[in-house]
Amino acid sequence: MKIWIDGYEANVGQRLGSSQVAFELIRTLERIDSKNDYTILLPSPPLGDLPPERPGWKYKILKPLRLWTRIALPAALYLNRKRPDILFSPTHYIPGFCPSGIKRICTIFDLSFLHFPEMFTKKDLWQLKNWTKFSIENADHIVTISNFSKQDIMKQYGISKDKITVAYPGYDREEFRIKNSELRIKQIKKKYKIKDSYIIYIGTIQPRKNLIRLIEAVSRIEGLNLVVVGKTKGEGREGWMYEDILQTPKRLGIEDKVIFTGFVPIKELPYLISGATAFCLPSLWEGFGIPVLEAMACGTPVIVSNVSSLPELVGNAGFLVDPYSVDQIEQAVRTIISDKKLQQKYSKAGIEQAKKFSWEKTTKTVLKVFELI
Repeated sequence: MKIWIDGYEANVGQRLGSSQVAFELIRTLERIDSKNDYTILLPSPPLGDLPPERPGWKYKILKPLRLWTRIALPAALYLNRKRPDILFSPTHYIPGFCPSGIKRICTIFDLSFLHFPEMFTKKDLWQLKNWTKFSIENADHIVTISNFSKQDIMKQYGISKDKITVAYPGYDREEFRIKNSELRIKQIKKKYKIKDSYIIYIGTIQPRKNLIRLIEAVSRIEGLNLVVVGKTKGEGREGWMYEDILQTPKRLGIEDKVIFTGFVPIKELPYLISGATAFCLPSLWEGFGIPVLEAMACGTPVIVSNVSSLPELVGNAGFLVDPYSVDQIEQAVRTIISDKKLQQKYSKAGIEQAKKFSWEKTTKTVLKVFELI
């Protein structure tokens, strides 16, 4: 088969979330599938960590960049005589126009914008509402990242379960594992000015992640810091509506207890995670949660919300809390940091749970969709 892939999200630096999924899918497809013929559509030359071209694997640079889904992708499809059998988009969006005979597949991560519209900018909300609806209704098949998201798509848009396939994301197994180097952990802590024991959050800094309640919970616990890893203003592709989050430590008088690191390179993340007493994600809504998976793989106990996909991801390998209750978040943190046996229990359970997930499994599931569509 001739398969074209929208590689826009994969061809960025400092990947997180959807861009991370897009990159890993593309990288793994190139490694495990030599049967099909692939063309990766990009807005600019491929970054160095994308697979090099070979027979059956090439890149095609399209313009214009700003109207990628509306003009660049449709133009490439209509103007090319050798059209693909499949157009796969590892994002929410498929082109608005497409020649007949080409099967379109989109990837829906979650529908949080429908449940928490107030937590998105007006521009992003309009785009997500309109283009996600179009993609779901017009795609020949939908890939999503958890059974929770699948059920939500079915409920919100009336889509048949047979049109949706769950492909759980994986994690970088070479990087994210237990790091026992006390010296390296100490060096990383010094770099980011972390002095005392700490718990850690990794992800986008935005309202849905519920960081204000997490900060409030930590403010009640003496001798414990919170390390928040995520891009802010000026770092590119940063979060949004985060001003109140950044001001919360000052409002509570605990500026010395909360460390906003900004972006952290992947080579340093496992050490920051391994040095933490716990990883916390009290999110109000998640389609999956790759940082949770990475933390479990590093043997760090996890505390997550008891809503959306997080119970599905964590199973019995982590603490589940009501994300709307600061008291519950506080109590879970207190329990974990004060009980060494419990830390060991959840560390071992998390490592075993993480073994269930890999990018190869993700990619093989997507390959089956290509074959069956």
